[in-house]
Amino acid sequence: MKEIYRRLPALESKLGVRFQDPALLVQALIHRSYAAERKLPPGTDNERLEFLGDAVLSAIIAHLLYRRFPQASEGELSRMRAWLVREERLARLAERLGLPEFLLVSRGEARSGGRKKASILAGALEAVIGALYLDRGYEEVFECLERLFARLLPQAWRGMETDYRSRLQEITQALFRETPTYEVISEKGPPHAPVFEVEVRVGDRVLGRGRGRSKKEAAQEAARKALNYLKSAEVTCKSV
Repeated sequence: MKEIYRRLPALESKLGVRFQDPALLVQALIHRSYAAERKLPPGTDNERLEFLGDAVLSAIIAHLLYRRFPQASEGELSRMRAWLVREERLARLAERLGLPEFLLVSRGEARSGGRKKASILAGALEAVIGALYLDRGYEEVFECLERLFARLLPQAWRGMETDYRSRLQEITQALFRETPTYEVISEKGPPHAPVFEVEVRVGDRVLGRGRGRSKKEAAQEAARKALNYLKSAEVTCKSV
């Protein structure tokens, strides 16, 4: 634990911030597996900070999008935000910051490739955001996220093209008065690089299946295939 404190300045340099309370940043780096292995007190891991950071991230990304896309509707802004804060995208940002080398995970989690798991990386990044919010306040977090998302923000419009799940829900509610459901039907590959297969249904009717490196990615692919299926179905071609 002492070693991580000595290494914090390197992470702070990448973030472009300096923490007044380094203990908050350290907590943001503690995965629950590490806390359990070291028998740390309850609430020592980063999950509460992740919860807070998720909310702060959502608010700031909404603010940035509102300012950058003044003509976008509420629905379009929501889809763009969803595209920006997707788990795999946050994980790639975490990798750019070098978070994997700072994460504190259990020995078992480390052996299974835990430092490369998208869910762990995305959660850690959100926890760091939560820690920064508590330590320096909203304005400092805003400036930090504005820098981190500078290259992604101009591409946010892609969310309106790729949010297949939202589009599928709109269509199935209009056609069938039902909301689609998603189910993971298989998970293959090593723990650090799993491949999920997800099936989307409306009632008892399977509309599509998709694969991806995360459950969300697989669900998006299943929704895309379901949309293609509905478009090709003669009975719905005029409605889709």
